[in-house]
Amino acid sequence: MAVDRSDIQGNVLRAYGSTYPCTAYVFVGISDVVSGRAWLDETTDLVSTDEEWRGQKPTSHRNVAVTCAGLRALGVPENVIATFSDEFLQGMAARSEMLGDLGPSAREHWESGLGTGAAHVLVTLNTRSREEVDAELASLRDEIAHASGVSIVHEQYAELLSPPGGDPAPPPREQFGFSDGAAQPAIAGVSDSSAPGGGVPLAGGAWRPLALGEFVLGYPDEDTLVDPQKRLPNAPADPLGRSGTYVVYRKLRQDVALFRRTLRAAAARFAGGDEELLAAKVVGRWRNGTPLVTSPERPDPGFSASASGSNDFRYLSEDVDGKRCPLGAHIRRSNPRDALGWPGLDDAGLLSFRHRIIRRGVPYGPPLLPDVLEDDGVDRGLVFVCFNASISRQFESVQLQWLNDGNGFHLGHDSDFLLGSPLGTGKMTVQGDPPFMLSPQAPFVTTRGGEYLFMPGIAALRALARGIE
Repeated sequence: MAVDRSDIQGNVLRAYGSTYPCTAYVFVGISDVVSGRAWLDETTDLVSTDEEWRGQKPTSHRNVAVTCAGLRALGVPENVIATFSDEFLQGMAARSEMLGDLGPSAREHWESGLGTGAAHVLVTLNTRSREEVDAELASLRDEIAHASGVSIVHEQYAELLSPPGGDPAPPPREQFGFSDGAAQPAIAGVSDSSAPGGGVPLAGGAWRPLALGEFVLGYPDEDTLVDPQKRLPNAPADPLGRSGTYVVYRKLRQDVALFRRTLRAAAARFAGGDEELLAAKVVGRWRNGTPLVTSPERPDPGFSASASGSNDFRYLSEDVDGKRCPLGAHIRRSNPRDALGWPGLDDAGLLSFRHRIIRRGVPYGPPLLPDVLEDDGVDRGLVFVCFNASISRQFESVQLQWLNDGNGFHLGHDSDFLLGSPLGTGKMTVQGDPPFMLSPQAPFVTTRGGEYLFMPGIAALRALARGIE
């Protein structure tokens, strides 16, 4: 089935990337159906699609997603709303405890406007500079000010962080100082060349890309490929389902000072005080993105995540015991590749490939100055955004089964040391002779709010704006 790029919103299949480093997330509330639809209709004219750019690159992009409460605010009938997935209907706030959002991450501590039902539409603006995003924000605010019954309930600014030294070349860093964005899923008909390391591991060292329907509804998914009747995955009722995707939005505050202090104190007892090696063991990659599996002693200074084969590695054949990349390292837990299978089996990777997500997170807040070990009180972290066809099978499975629960990795109650649930032990074991134990630690990452949303295709977005019967 050919990909209708003109009907899929931009930034889903192909990231806007470092060309558009500045992002504003604006959550809008609607109290009047007629005015809300009229405003959405005008906004839809400005929405970017996945079509190839013709000529000069656009100066900015605008994309739109809606919450379940937003569907009701736009007058969508209940029988149509009922066709959306259960987790979307419940919303992130209702599922927050299950996700491990406890203590300081609990929903009662979330920022205003998030998780309350007040947020109906998310407008995302991506631009090339802070000046341009300010201009786009001013234009959006003016549009909303002239639409009765439409208001802004929450705003968040985010911006890609350049690598140390001011080098503008991608990939940028997240607040803990690691290269981010490597190993995105390879999608058939979209990014087939990225299959090695980004697709489904097959026997003999081969890989294949994932079906498009794993991420965009209305297209065959992995089940369709083996279904004699070739049925498409479950999707909302027409006309809303085709070309749409579910969106997870989470604002995650990062305690960079605590992370640095923890590494420094622990490194005094580890590998002769090698703090960088210990940091790589926690994450599974060196700070520049070099995988530990392929380079366990030192980072490759020429590593590029976009280079062919840069992420073409497995765990069972190359590091089954975790001596290179620990069994509990963040990247090994968030994308186990073949690690959940058994050596010698041709389908060792089949236990994990249906849980892949497309990540489009952007850091927020200024970076903490180098070598500072005490928190400066500035809010900083990551606006985590991902796209998936099934929130429960993809995002929630990664969060619950892999990051929060260690059983699948034979790690008992150890959650992911970097951003796992406080329900876990708070410790991490680094495999070696002898193994090294990172002591129980308070979470480095705190959830500040979030929403489950649906990003419709362009035709579906237009139908929402003009009324669903």
